[in-house]
Amino acid sequence: MKKEWQSGNSVELLINGEEFFGQVFSCIHKAKQEIIIETFILREDSVGNQLQKLLIAAARRGVRVELTVDDYGTWDLSHEFVDPLVNSGVKLHIFDPQPKLLGVRLNIFRRLHRKLAVIDGEVAFIGGINYSDDHLTDYGEKAKQDYALALRGPIVADVHKVCMLLLLRGSSRRDRRTYLRNIKQVPPDPHGHTPVLLVERDNRWHKNDIEKQYLHAIRTAKTRLVIANAYFFPPFFFLRALRQAALRGVKVTLIMQGLPDMPWVSTLTRLLYNYLLHSRVEVYEYCQRSFHGKIAIMDDEWLTVGSSNLDPLSFSLNLEANVIVRDPAINKQLSEHLTGLIKAHCKKVSMEIAQHGYWWRIPLIFLSFHFLRRFPSIAGWLPAHAPVLKLLRPRKTDTWKQTEKIHRDNTSEKKDIDTYDKESLS
Repeated sequence: MKKEWQSGNSVELLINGEEFFGQVFSCIHKAKQEIIIETFILREDSVGNQLQKLLIAAARRGVRVELTVDDYGTWDLSHEFVDPLVNSGVKLHIFDPQPKLLGVRLNIFRRLHRKLAVIDGEVAFIGGINYSDDHLTDYGEKAKQDYALALRGPIVADVHKVCMLLLLRGSSRRDRRTYLRNIKQVPPDPHGHTPVLLVERDNRWHKNDIEKQYLHAIRTAKTRLVIANAYFFPPFFFLRALRQAALRGVKVTLIMQGLPDMPWVSTLTRLLYNYLLHSRVEVYEYCQRSFHGKIAIMDDEWLTVGSSNLDPLSFSLNLEANVIVRDPAINKQLSEHLTGLIKAHCKKVSMEIAQHGYWWRIPLIFLSFHFLRRFPSIAGWLPAHAPVLKLLRPRKTDTWKQTEKIHRDNTSEKKDIDTYDKESLS
């Protein structure tokens, strides 16, 4: 089950929703055979509504559309939004549907956190951008800074296979026949010269793949390592590897959230600053807007973009997906972009800042490092299960039964009423 490097690809960096949505929506509009989308969050806003209309139009012209959303991240879609999708033929899957208490889903673990899209088996998208307005820079104070890649070439077949495996493992026996027929896809012809490796994190075969790729980059870095991540609270051995890289002369730079969307997570991150700064790791906080990216660059060629944060949820519980790319041009482009962010919108964390209130935080720091040492085993206590997808279907209701009675009484009168089961989203 080991993933292989795929050569002969083209890679395009997409920064924020303006670039990402434009490309994805254009490809969906032109799709002829198949659209597969996985996302953590889908909202009923201008972005979500535009996606809905495009998917409905695609389904009506005969394109097979598979849309999978996470039940925790996407829990509040209305019937007015869902009904047109389902009734037009879009297959809308809910990942890990769970009972709710007072409208709240209590099980927040093992989430579908990856963001993938494959159009006609020719182009794939991967990154950290959800389908919501807050990934647009003009959204306001809560706008997010984020990244994705557009991929063309043989790597697209790998992304397609990962999506089909989830549908295959998580769907009903009746639906699996369809996915078995579509799981094997002939890789597209080469579209460039870039080697790309798809790495995922699941709870079965690929529990540590993303983590291993990060550690390999940290341990083999020769000149520089830049990690820009929304939620940074990695295992202890990860922190130790960063310190060792800095002590052997690698310039290690971390870009963290300065305006966090979840302040308590950044509080945990800041408990680690003193440990890292003592070994000459440079830490910056991005202060223009909320930073939602999950990216890194190493030396002059290696880079990664994806959905995986460097925190316990992403490393030990969530379903995640990243790609590793070896391309000097994209590495340089991303490096120059991050350098610009540091100069224009970041504040450098000094030792004085890191040590402010240090004494009263010593117990928290001690507990944090103890937690990071033990979390891999703690994660094993939390519920792990095979992926479950709930396919939302039109269902025959009492209204339909009454129509059938009329049809039997007068066969010349035909009515076809498909209404959506309101319990499907509960």
